[in-house]
Amino acid sequence: MSKPLHFDTLAIHAGYKPDATGSLQPPIYQNASYQFRDTGHAADLFSLKEAGYVYSRLTNPTVSALQDRLAVLEGGTGATAAATGHAAQLTGLFNLMRAGDEIVVSNRLYGGSTSQFKNSFVQFGWKAHFVDIDDHAAVKNAITPQTKAIYCESFANPSGAVADIKALADIAHDAGIPLLVDNTMSSPYLLRPIEWGADIVFNSTTKFIAGNGSAMGGAVVESGKFDWAKSGKFPMMVEGDPAYDGLKFHETFGSLAFTMRAHAVGLRDLGACQSPMNAYLTLLGLETLHLRMQRHCENAMKVAEFLQGHGEVAWVTYTGLKESPYHALAKKYAPGGFGAVFTFGVKSGYEGAKSLVGALNLLRHVANIGDTRSLIIHPASTTHHQLSNEHRARVGVAAEGLRVSIGLEHAPDLIADLDQALSAAKRARAA
Repeated sequence: MSKPLHFDTLAIHAGYKPDATGSLQPPIYQNASYQFRDTGHAADLFSLKEAGYVYSRLTNPTVSALQDRLAVLEGGTGATAAATGHAAQLTGLFNLMRAGDEIVVSNRLYGGSTSQFKNSFVQFGWKAHFVDIDDHAAVKNAITPQTKAIYCESFANPSGAVADIKALADIAHDAGIPLLVDNTMSSPYLLRPIEWGADIVFNSTTKFIAGNGSAMGGAVVESGKFDWAKSGKFPMMVEGDPAYDGLKFHETFGSLAFTMRAHAVGLRDLGACQSPMNAYLTLLGLETLHLRMQRHCENAMKVAEFLQGHGEVAWVTYTGLKESPYHALAKKYAPGGFGAVFTFGVKSGYEGAKSLVGALNLLRHVANIGDTRSLIIHPASTTHHQLSNEHRARVGVAAEGLRVSIGLEHAPDLIADLDQALSAAKRARAA
């Protein structure tokens, strides 16, 4: 038996072999439809009796290469790429939930995800119970007979809180439901939730996976290990689908059941597919994920240590710092590094935080993370402004807090830029 390939090698080679042209890069199949060999071939494709390409809303060779590579890197059996991270969340949950169903959700999610669960998903009749994901008793108590999943972020955005994935997976499985983990903040290079018991993993591929802010995208990866028939809670995965002549996804596709339904029903009816061009750009980014994440983490540690020792900084949340309450968990789940995103607070408060952002020259004021460039934003007035003051306090978003995503620049240059901007914040405090 050959030796398994290392992550670094798989990030370059998995999911694609040169086609008849010999192209080393997956070609951009910028087309909508595909010619069938004959009517029998077409019928078999439409009824899912044969694998192949029908229409690019459902399947596309460039997107397939990205899906296959992501599945390998996350340690799953299959993946579904979508237009954005939020589109991936919608497509994944659409596989599990009907009107009247419920989901237990971490109260520390990224502000956009919180809004999606709290405000938009209710239009589907889905109810989210927000809980402190660190309080495992509260997680258990929030589960009802209608609960279909537990949802958390591996590293929370923006607070950096680390979920105890193994413990949450045990709680979920005891209740006969899957654990769903958003792995955007760490990427599969630093943390692979499936290895710790997660059943479904989400990524906004827009972030670290693509790596330079050039391509929107999202993905949902299944572990292939969850038994959809055991608890009786997932009829859509187990019972016959009327659109496919009574085909039963779990019975027919086994460890690929979730992925097959996400394509055949989710992408078919929600239509939130990823474009071939964005898939191509994301594949290019994936080739250097392992190199970039190492530099991201090295730079983030240097910047966090500088900020921790600065007189104008009130606090720093980076889990790489030993003082962090999540340091041990982060070291357990992500021994290769502590990520590139964290928050810090300035002593000059809300106005000082805004002054600091305006005084920066290298760090870009952007509502994104995971770029080669270092980015900064003031969550209380932007990404989390729709939340109440009480809710912002619960999720670790303070009035004086700033979120940074540390890029690949020369770390001393970033430190110098922050230092002069902190002086501007100090002047604002004195004024």
